[in-house]
Amino acid sequence: MKVLVIGGGTGGLALAHGLQRAGIEVSVFERDALRTDGLHGYRVGIDPDGSRALHALLPKDLYDTFVATKARDPKYFNMLTEDLKELLSLELPESTDPVESEKSISRMTLRQVLLTGLDGIVEFGKEFTHFEQHTDHVTAYFADGTSATGDLLVAADGSGSRVRRQYLPQAKTEETGIVAIAGKLPITEESAKLLPPKVFEGISLVNAPRGFACILHVMEFQWDHDGNVKDGIGGNTEELIRRWPGLQFDNTRDYINWGLSAAKDKLPANIMELRGAELIETALDVTPDWHPNLRRLFELTDPGTCFPVNIWTSVPLDPWESSNVTLLGDAIHTMTPGRGVGANTALRDAVNLCRKLIDVRDGKQELVPAVRDYEARMIEYGFDAVLKSRAQMTSDDPVHKPGIGRLALAGMRTAMRTVNHLPPAKRRMRDQMMTYRGANRDELTLEIAPRP
Repeated sequence: MKVLVIGGGTGGLALAHGLQRAGIEVSVFERDALRTDGLHGYRVGIDPDGSRALHALLPKDLYDTFVATKARDPKYFNMLTEDLKELLSLELPESTDPVESEKSISRMTLRQVLLTGLDGIVEFGKEFTHFEQHTDHVTAYFADGTSATGDLLVAADGSGSRVRRQYLPQAKTEETGIVAIAGKLPITEESAKLLPPKVFEGISLVNAPRGFACILHVMEFQWDHDGNVKDGIGGNTEELIRRWPGLQFDNTRDYINWGLSAAKDKLPANIMELRGAELIETALDVTPDWHPNLRRLFELTDPGTCFPVNIWTSVPLDPWESSNVTLLGDAIHTMTPGRGVGANTALRDAVNLCRKLIDVRDGKQELVPAVRDYEARMIEYGFDAVLKSRAQMTSDDPVHKPGIGRLALAGMRTAMRTVNHLPPAKRRMRDQMMTYRGANRDELTLEIAPRP
């Protein structure tokens, strides 16, 4: 059996590792020309679901490297007003378990970790154009005139998936009406002082009038500006970082990451055409009454890191007839960042598909029935996550509406302040959040045994 994976993102690369360990031939075709291409440096939260999947799919040393290269763990989840007043602060549980825990990861770092050990499996500069299906094989074609043939083609080529457009033309995506501006700035003596201690040590969400919101992440790593392991980092972690070849491709350094979002009608009509300093100026223009420290964060942002994001989401669809083409991650269930589970759901797909392909390897199932079983489960949890993520990030939310928006914001703030003064209610809210993100879920365990 040979598997063709279109796209070298999180889900596709994780799947490739699992298949390689299982002795199943796999090739990954990535559009980027180099492993350093693309803007991959922003934060992704890997929850227990994602950690469990990576632990199952990656070789042990590489999983340990993934843990060693994470940013320090956030201690709090904070809800704030635009003048940096606390509405709610949930203390996140401290965990020494390298698997059953939340992790803050740089996307660039995660990409470099997942590319480690896949030399000869990932082919760069391969822009997919179309595929041809046959009863016993499938062939993928690329813009450079080459092609590849295998038993199964897996679409892992993101929300704009060309595979999906050809294979499932009835699968639609649509705008949520929300646009975000993303930016990063290095942690310096000045920028570190702009955030209150609990904000600097946590993940924070600003909820402001007119439906504006701003997520804040503070990312501190175990290596310094020059790429050397920081003082005080010792033992196995130091050795893993020193030996990891991916660091030479990774420009990630300590940073603060922010994402300002609002309904489209609150932003310039040409927002998607703006870049760099123009986006920073826009962020300042639409936040005149925000706390001076937040506005200073915008001013200190590296213009080269700023870009606009039009937030799209998949439209759930009915099951389709399974075949020797399947999909995972954003290629089939694009979701908003409202719940922060997009990458984790892709990893959940990868481990579940890997499990089914191992069954095919071992003669327990034929290929298409195995794909059908994978898709039935993936459709269920994947589109559930799509709908719940959309509910958290859509211009249909009352907070974006004139008049009623002020009432909705006031009601939300009152509720948050009330919970903040009730420790039992805070613990319940925190536990519910952690459960949604996969805490104590055992579905994603997988022992990858060699071919019998």
